[in-house]
Amino acid sequence: MNRPMNRIVIVGAGECGARAAFALREKGYAGDITLIGAEPHLPYERPPLSKEGLVEQQGPKLVADADRYQSVGISVLTGAAVEGIDRNARTVRIADGRELSYDRLLLATGASPRHFPGQSQTIPLVRVLRTHADAEAIRLKLAPGSTLAIIGGGFIGLELAATARKLGADVVILEGLPRVLSRGVPEEIAAVVAERHRLEGVDIRCNARIAGIKECEERVEIELADGGILVADLVVVGIGAVPNTALAEAAGLVIDNGIAVDETLCTSDPDIFAAGDCCSFPLGHYDDRRIRLEAWRNAQDQGTLAAANLLGAAATIASVPWFWSDQYDLTLQITGLAEGAVATVRRDLGDGAFILFHLDASGRLISASGIGTGNAVARDIRLAEMLIAAGKRPDPLALGSNDTKLKALLAA
Repeated sequence: MNRPMNRIVIVGAGECGARAAFALREKGYAGDITLIGAEPHLPYERPPLSKEGLVEQQGPKLVADADRYQSVGISVLTGAAVEGIDRNARTVRIADGRELSYDRLLLATGASPRHFPGQSQTIPLVRVLRTHADAEAIRLKLAPGSTLAIIGGGFIGLELAATARKLGADVVILEGLPRVLSRGVPEEIAAVVAERHRLEGVDIRCNARIAGIKECEERVEIELADGGILVADLVVVGIGAVPNTALAEAAGLVIDNGIAVDETLCTSDPDIFAAGDCCSFPLGHYDDRRIRLEAWRNAQDQGTLAAANLLGAAATIASVPWFWSDQYDLTLQITGLAEGAVATVRRDLGDGAFILFHLDASGRLISASGIGTGNAVARDIRLAEMLIAAGKRPDPLALGSNDTKLKALLAA
């Protein structure tokens, strides 16, 4: 760790990798920084791809323009796929044959969308949504009178459904489980989201089983297990994502639901760190439970933390998980992890907005989930996040009462 550091290479030019690169400069690092991305674009934000990015026919929302990278001396290689890592020589090999040396390496390789199980052939009208190119291809098929079938009732599928309705397309969601948003969202909040989609004309079919998918006269035919047939102009598969670990695995790094890192984001190689969607890490607020997060703010937080630790800070992960989703005029926000909760307290905020606070067996607040229009739940979710970080065990009656300010519980 005392070896001079003149060259840092970051593999993965997304939100996390870009944040790490800029944070290195902000922390005073003066050596070479090379940011490598497989896509042809400079690093861009992915959340808009299922929202305004589908509506606005323009380029991706860049994290920063080319001038900013140049002004701080960050070299960005786009359209460059990294094929291998030589840990002994401390080099990375790019597909075009170039090799780059590193003193420290950050892997921010992200995740890739799951494809429909058993689909042995590529069907052009069956898409996933992960990149700007995916969004452009989907947008071309979203027009008044067209039919979009979405496989999966998770966040990506529901956000895409809301955007497609704004563009006038008919939307059918096929969810294999009994309800939408089954992972990490309380049933009470998922029901509000589902009802709003139905009011907007979205056809949500839960417990749906798909027997097969095939192209039929420039459309897609979905055969359901109950014998029904659904014909759509486009099918988008939104059934989750898998971490991009192939590069790390080939290099012999430890893999555990992602690239396994410690509380400082260091991998099993002391010169290689990993951050963002691609890595799993122990979370101290939850007894070092190993988790992996696919979230915009986590990518930013871990990019900043990775930068500090690439420079030897040895700082540990301290942030509480946080996630949001915008659908129509509704905003859903979640902080913490609800697994292990034994009690839930509801606080009504007016105009249909509410927050559910989740407590473990000791009475400690471990998660909060809220939904409402605009920013109705934002302030209280932020305070809940602070309560979780502080390990507070608030009085359940106080949590549920609007007469008690959450700031007061934080100060108690």
